[in-house]
Amino acid sequence: MISENGTYMIAEVGINHNGDLDKALEMIRQAKQAGCDAVKFQKRTVEIVYTAEELARARENVFGPTNGDLKRGLEFGRAEYDAIDRTARDLQIDWFASPWDEPSVDFLMAYETPYIKIASAMVTDRQFLEYCAAAGRPLLVSTGMSDLGMIRRSVDIIEKAGGQIACLYHCTSTYPTLDEEINLLGIKTLQKAFPHLEIGFSGHEQGILPSICAATLGACSVERHVTLDRSEWGSDQKASLEMAEMAELVGKVRRFEVVRGDGVLRFYEDEKPIAEKLRRNDTLSAA
Repeated sequence: MISENGTYMIAEVGINHNGDLDKALEMIRQAKQAGCDAVKFQKRTVEIVYTAEELARARENVFGPTNGDLKRGLEFGRAEYDAIDRTARDLQIDWFASPWDEPSVDFLMAYETPYIKIASAMVTDRQFLEYCAAAGRPLLVSTGMSDLGMIRRSVDIIEKAGGQIACLYHCTSTYPTLDEEINLLGIKTLQKAFPHLEIGFSGHEQGILPSICAATLGACSVERHVTLDRSEWGSDQKASLEMAEMAELVGKVRRFEVVRGDGVLRFYEDEKPIAEKLRRNDTLSAA
């Protein structure tokens, strides 16, 4: 179970490394210091995910004059992922990635990661879902841009193909997400609709309160985008938590796990001297 040791906290690096391996490795180190259980990346085969017209589109960026220059510049290859794998193993933090195409699934399967993450963008692609299911690795599945019927069909496709869903994530795919569109009770809806699955929360909101509330509603895992500096360039930076905020989120979720308790009502030993001082009579304890 993904939640056997508490709420599984994922720091999504995604593409917030901006194509800089040193920055990516530093984000892994800081995620570990923040108390996260895992870091997550994204993997694309650029020529499959984007059309030739889209890649040729003019778009001035730090890598060149076209959108293709940007997409290729953000993409890590084997050498970079080997370094990510070594660093995560040395630090004893899980890592995995969201593949956006079938060759990227094959690429990631070369590493002994605990999960494959299916991004919300891919959750309606039957061929891709079946391919991931056949890979044989437990799947984490985000559900942004989907209503309950769409989610049911996605789960059914994965399970009929023999896939194992380790966690299904309530998610809204806007960056940053407005408070009125976070809809945390969607966690309860998914718990009721899929009682055999663990339900998590993948958030893109500003601040940490909704993610803490997600844990109180029973989310077994919380995923948030992270960055070293929210003012850096990049499409996901402004919907990300800086590392100090991620550390605060993890700390508050860990405290919640303690204060939640087990629901058994007790007369605690630490209460007994208080009872002796404050109670006039005790005619119930021996009953």
